[in-house]
Amino acid sequence: MRALRRLPRPRTLRARLTVGLVVLLAVSCAAVGLAAVVELNGFLTQRLDEQLVQVGTRFPESMEHDPPRTDHDGDEHLDTRRQATGTFGARLLDGRVTHKGLIRSGDPSADLDVDLTAADQRRLARLPADGRPHTIELSALHDYRVIASPGRDGDVLIVGLPLEPVEATVHRLERVAGIVFGLALVITGVAGALWVRWSLRPLSRVAATATRVSELPLASGEVALPPRAPVSDPRSEVGRVAAAFDRMLGHVEGALTKRHASEERLRRFAADASHELRTPVASVRGHAELALLHPGPVPAEVTRALERIAAESSRMGEMVDDLLLLARLDAGRPLERRPVDLTRLVLDAVTDARAAGPGHRWTLDLPEEPVTVTGDAHRLHQVLGNLLANARLHTPAGTEVTVTLSAGQGTARLSVHDDGPGVPEDVQPGVFERFTRAEHRRRAGASGGGAGLGLSIVAAVVEAHGGGVELESKPGSTTFTVLLSTA
Repeated sequence: MRALRRLPRPRTLRARLTVGLVVLLAVSCAAVGLAAVVELNGFLTQRLDEQLVQVGTRFPESMEHDPPRTDHDGDEHLDTRRQATGTFGARLLDGRVTHKGLIRSGDPSADLDVDLTAADQRRLARLPADGRPHTIELSALHDYRVIASPGRDGDVLIVGLPLEPVEATVHRLERVAGIVFGLALVITGVAGALWVRWSLRPLSRVAATATRVSELPLASGEVALPPRAPVSDPRSEVGRVAAAFDRMLGHVEGALTKRHASEERLRRFAADASHELRTPVASVRGHAELALLHPGPVPAEVTRALERIAAESSRMGEMVDDLLLLARLDAGRPLERRPVDLTRLVLDAVTDARAAGPGHRWTLDLPEEPVTVTGDAHRLHQVLGNLLANARLHTPAGTEVTVTLSAGQGTARLSVHDDGPGVPEDVQPGVFERFTRAEHRRRAGASGGGAGLGLSIVAAVVEAHGGGVELESKPGSTTFTVLLSTA
């Protein structure tokens, strides 16, 4: 049973159907062959028993005289008339074999002697003298079909014929049946595989279409679905599957078209709104700063209000710039493609972060050789600035922030690690999505912070450069890793 479990199992439907067809045919062939062999063996054994009955006990009866009759030359004379070659005869008296003989040819003068072992004699002595055929194995003669009958002198007379012709015929049938059935299985297997393959062609087309659909980037932009799978016969199971699959693709295509249109409208709205808001926001900020420069006396409450107006308008301006940048990236606008020294960017960004967050400990781990990538220096500086600002705003004072830069195998690896409280687990899956903000700030007592666009800008800019960004976070250890190609 364990050996059967270890056998390789067909995985495809085509292979399973073909193997099932061959197995069923093999079982049928085995059943037919076994029935034919059993029937032929029974038929030939019955004919042999009839021949034994017809032969009678004339041959062993000639052994009843003690000593047996002799001819004029003084040799023992046994009655071998009408006896077939291979006929065995024996006489038992008181459970002991007194005489035995074997007709080796049709010549009565041929050698009649046969050697019997003690085990053979015991087997002959155990035969019931009921006049019915029995099968016995003699060491010198192999299998024999024998009849034991009581003699006239209180003895037992045994006559037998060999089973070798029956066994040879049965074995020949087994060989022929094995060859014929083997060829039938091979031919049926090949023909069945071709038939199953032809029958499942529509299903193969459906599978090929499904594979192409699964490889499409359905989550981004407008997607052109491949041509539908042809429906062969809608009344068949395969035809119904193909028809249902085509209807499903139609629904998916309609949903993707509507989603893409909705996203385009939202993207245009964000871009237009951001562009239109830049002017009034800048105007509000300018008027607030101008009012703060008024030379005359201004009440303290008014001054504080003007300062808040200036600060919030500045914050709103940054948010508008971020939204406009995301809209441009979503629209696929190309970025600059120039050599950028990441080492210099890291030095400048960490210097700015150290000035903005003197309460944190800033550590650099840079390679000896400069690391250069191709991209937009301003946007890459914005990526690093957002990651450092995220570490500074969401961790308490005294947190150590380590910036590491390395390069190898055509990839630049930039990581920002801090030993702060970590990103909450429920926030981590969507941390790079837009407007994602944790319910509880990573730093106790943190103020409102940004609008949740910083990390989404990081992900969008890095993806626009053909790279990727990852997050690994747990309490006491948070690492943002940016991967960029150096080729």
